[in-house]
Amino acid sequence: MATLLSLGSINADFQVRTTQNLDSAETLRADDFHRRPGGKAANTAYLAARFGHQSLLLGRVGDDELAEQTLQPLRRAGVELAGVTRAPGSATAVSMILVPPSGKKRIVLANNANDLWDEGARQALQERLTTAPADAMLVLDCEIPSAIVRQSIAAAADRGLAVVVDPSFPERLPAELAGRITALTPNEEEAAGLLDEPLNDLSSLGRAARRLQSRGTPLVCIKLADGGCVLAEGERLWHLAPEPVQPLDSTGAGDAFTAVFAIGLLEGRTPQEAATWATAAASIAVTGAGSQEAYGDRSEVLARAARLAGRWRTLEVGS
Repeated sequence: MATLLSLGSINADFQVRTTQNLDSAETLRADDFHRRPGGKAANTAYLAARFGHQSLLLGRVGDDELAEQTLQPLRRAGVELAGVTRAPGSATAVSMILVPPSGKKRIVLANNANDLWDEGARQALQERLTTAPADAMLVLDCEIPSAIVRQSIAAAADRGLAVVVDPSFPERLPAELAGRITALTPNEEEAAGLLDEPLNDLSSLGRAARRLQSRGTPLVCIKLADGGCVLAEGERLWHLAPEPVQPLDSTGAGDAFTAVFAIGLLEGRTPQEAATWATAAASIAVTGAGSQEAYGDRSEVLARAARLAGRWRTLEVGS
C-alpha cells in the first residue's frame, strides 16, 4: 500500500441546478439543492483511499458545523484526518456551485479556513511532510496561501517525495518552484494564467506544455475543456482525445483527473498510462452529480481507460 498526502482546499459544497444557462442577466431559477463534501485536496484524498492507498488529508477547516459536512464522508471512506487542523473562529471554506443544463458548472469559493494558517498549523504540516514515508507522494493545490505552497513543496522535495501540483489558483504558485515539482496538471485557463498568454487551440496548448516544461517541471499534463489532455514528457508530446460523453455535472472532474493521474504515477505507471487513467476518471465524474459521489471506483476507471488507450496521438507543434 502506497501513501498519498493530499494538501489543499477542504470545502463544504452548496450546489443547485439552474433551469437556464449562466449567461443570463436575469435572476436565475434553480432547484435540486444539495449540501455536499468538496475541495480539491479532499477529493484527491477520497480517491486515493478508494483506490486502496493510505490516504492522508492535510488542510484547514473551521470550528463550525460545516466541517463535518466535508470530513464525515472522508472518514467513512478511510481517509486519515489527523493532518486536518481547525482555524479558531473561522468558517470552513464554502463553495457555491451553479450547474446549468449544459453541466458546465460555475463556482464561487469563499476560501475561509483554507487561507488561515497559524504558526501551530504550519509547524504541524512541516512535521507531517518531513516524517512522511520516503516513497510517498504529495499532491497539492493552490487554493491555500502561497507561503504554504512554497513551504510544502520545499519540505516535500527535501524529503525526496514526488510532488504533483494542481495550480488552482495559478497566481499562488511561485514560478521559482517549478524545478522542485514532479508533475503539473493545469487546465486550459490555469495554463494560460501561468504563462500570461491566451491559449486558443491545440497547437498553442502543446507549446504551452513545452514552455511550462522548460521552467524545470519534467512532466506537464494540461486538462482540456473537452475532457482530453495534452501530455509533455521529456521530448515527447501527445494528445489524448476523450470518448464522447453526455455531461450531467462537471463539478470535481478536474480534481478526479489530477488525483488519478497522481495515483497512477504513485503506482509506477508510465505518465501516458497515468494520464489515460486520469482521463477515464474525469469522464466518469461528469456523468454524475457532485464530485465524490460521482467518482468511479478502480475497476470502472480501468475499464474505461482500456477503451481510451488507443486514442493517443503524437502532437506536432511549431516553435
